[in-house]
Amino acid sequence: MRMPRLLLQILAATALATLLAGCNDKRDPGFQGWVEADMIFVSPDESGRVTRLNVREGDEVKQGDRLYAVDDDLQRADLNQNKATLANAQQSYDRAASLRGTGAGTQATLDSAVSALRVAEAHVVTSETRLARRNGFAPVAGTIQQIYFREGEMVPAQRPVLSIMPPGNMKLRFFVPEAELPKLAIGDTVRVTCDNCGADLTATIYFIATTAEYTPPVIYSLDERNKLVYLIQARPARPDALRVGQPISVYLNPKTPVAVKQ
Repeated sequence: MRMPRLLLQILAATALATLLAGCNDKRDPGFQGWVEADMIFVSPDESGRVTRLNVREGDEVKQGDRLYAVDDDLQRADLNQNKATLANAQQSYDRAASLRGTGAGTQATLDSAVSALRVAEAHVVTSETRLARRNGFAPVAGTIQQIYFREGEMVPAQRPVLSIMPPGNMKLRFFVPEAELPKLAIGDTVRVTCDNCGADLTATIYFIATTAEYTPPVIYSLDERNKLVYLIQARPARPDALRVGQPISVYLNPKTPVAVKQ
């Protein structure tokens, strides 16, 4: 049984249209990456035992909030000692100034007393600073990401007690092949997708590596060049919608259809 000529023409036209649509429908496969953040680590200047912890992981803090306290017995003793030295230096200065005023003392004695007084004052200021820094305060606003030392634990000098993640410090890291680099520029907007994330996530590229992550032999073959990848970093427009360590897919053209994974 032969099909009518009109039906054959319709089927042929439909097949041709489908073929052309398939050729023009270039879907963006995207690039795989992950979410990272530049943490702010808060640590004491000197070693000591954590005596108070005012926050927990996940807490939101503002700049200047008190985070923790470390025992300050040694710092208080040092301050008291330096205050006693300052009081003696003040008495020596007052006596030298009085004798110099009556002509019984020398200028050299007065100068020495002035110098000792200034040194004693500086030592007191240093002790007060050391004592004040036994309390840790939030240098920035953000979220407590991780606590490394709890109450009762000894923390070494300059070891962080906790880390803070400011929202603006979140970043996306992904790699693109060498052939894709001409399509990228600082300030470009890319589309971001992840599991159970919103459909309108974007990020702005702020860093493009100038050195490849893979270094082939000195003589570059075409196959080796295709293996070159470059690190790209971008700042998300909505950092609150992402989590550190989360895998993501990045699409260079926000308007290009996303390839459907089988």
